[in-house]
Amino acid sequence: MQILVSIDDTDNLDSRGTGALASLLADALEERSWGKSSFVTRHQLLLHQDIPYTSHNSAMCFAADIQPHLLDTVIEYASAFLAGESAAGSDPGLCVAAIDCLKNRNLLLTFGNRAKQEVVTMAEAHAVAKEAGCHLSSHGGSGQGVIGALAGAGLRLGGNDGRLKGSLRMPAAAGRVSVAELMGCAEVDEIRTVSGEPLDGTEQVRLGDKVKTVMLAGKSVLLLEPVSGTGEIRWQTCAKQRLKCY
Repeated sequence: MQILVSIDDTDNLDSRGTGALASLLADALEERSWGKSSFVTRHQLLLHQDIPYTSHNSAMCFAADIQPHLLDTVIEYASAFLAGESAAGSDPGLCVAAIDCLKNRNLLLTFGNRAKQEVVTMAEAHAVAKEAGCHLSSHGGSGQGVIGALAGAGLRLGGNDGRLKGSLRMPAAAGRVSVAELMGCAEVDEIRTVSGEPLDGTEQVRLGDKVKTVMLAGKSVLLLEPVSGTGEIRWQTCAKQRLKCY
C-alpha cells in the first residue's frame, strides 16, 4: 500500500524544523520494519498576513510503501510521535493518505493548489479530508497545522511541486562530476536542463554549494542550467534561489 505522510507546524524558532521530524518519522517506519520510506519533500504554501507560521509556511511530506494491515498502526505511531516531539507553542497537523483508497483524489489535489494561492481554513481542510478519504488530525495548540499537512499531501500526490529536503552529498573531484555519476545518487530519478532537455551521461557538471532535486512528474529531478562562457564544463546545478519556484 502506497501512503503519503505529511506534517506541518511542528516547530518554533528555537526547535528542530518540521523537515527534521519528517525525516525521523520516515526512518522510524523503516526501523520498525513497517515499510519502505522515500525522500522528504518541502512544499511552499502561501505567505500571507492572515496565516500564522514559524518561518516559511512550508509543509513536509514523504511517501511510504507499507502492508495494508499496518495503516492504523502507522497513523497511531505518527500521531503519538507528533504529540511528543513537536515544539512548545506549535500547532502540529498530520495527514496520512492511502493513495489507492482515496475516494476523491481531485479534491485533495485542488486543496493543495489552493493553499499555495489563497487563505484556506481548518474547517475546509477537515471537510476535504473527510470527503477525499484520508486521515487528518491535530496534535496540539490551535490545530492550524492540519491545513498545511493536508495541502502537503495533495501537492506531493500531484507530483509537480516541492523540493527535496536537505541536499545531495557526493564526492566530486574539483567540484565537478559527470551526469552518469549524478544518476548514481539514490535520490535522483532523472537529470535534465531547466528547459527540459536530457543530457548525455558523459557531460561534466559543476556542483553548487547545495545540490537539490525538485519534484516533477512524480520524479525526483535534478535540474541543470548552462554555465556562462566557453569553458570545458557546460552545465551546473541550480542555485537555491533558482529553485524557489518549485
